[in-house]
Amino acid sequence: MNSVLLQLENIRKEFSRRVIFDKIDFTLTNGDSLAITGINGSGKSTLVKIIAGILSPTRGSLTLSVNGREMKLEQYHNYIGFVAPYIQMYDEFSAYENLKFFARIRGLRFDKKYIDHLLDRVVLYGRRDDAVRTYSSGMKQRLKYVFALLHKPEILIFDEPRANLDRHGIATAYSIMEEHKPEGILILATNEQEDLQYADTMINLDELRELRIANKQKQDELVAK
Repeated sequence: MNSVLLQLENIRKEFSRRVIFDKIDFTLTNGDSLAITGINGSGKSTLVKIIAGILSPTRGSLTLSVNGREMKLEQYHNYIGFVAPYIQMYDEFSAYENLKFFARIRGLRFDKKYIDHLLDRVVLYGRRDDAVRTYSSGMKQRLKYVFALLHKPEILIFDEPRANLDRHGIATAYSIMEEHKPEGILILATNEQEDLQYADTMINLDELRELRIANKQKQDELVAK
């Protein structure tokens, strides 16, 4: 696995002039794991989308270096595997067809042996040729884990990793996390207490927001005086 360094400095995000979060700073490298927590609407999904290069921050810098070389934003997807309930697939395609299409646009070789292993691991091998529209929500979520692992990324980002999964699916997700942690970077956006055992550090966006509001009130009071 490549040596990776992910650094966020003074990240701020606003929507319609409303501050979602501000002054987000952390550095992660191989073997590090981070949980991002907070109530719904606190910005967890927004922050992981910024980390994945899907959204741009309003302010601040995001740096991904691989083997000492800084990557361009359009290269991030080569090193990041992303799982979230809102990710869409082509419902009219089978699992195989979706994965072949994904591999082609990424410039990856379609490694049938490895893909069959991943499909078997998430209990979808027997449905590999069925249209995704016939899948349950849990099956679709399990297939997203295959997409995330297809290119053997150094960074795994899971937004609500337990979403739509039954007990067996959750156990599979946890085993993937456990295997990835020693050498890769793992980032979880979650409020599930059980998920937190797989993270060594935590950022609580609610606490950061409360601190920001308190600091602003203090500044306003000083100005008023």
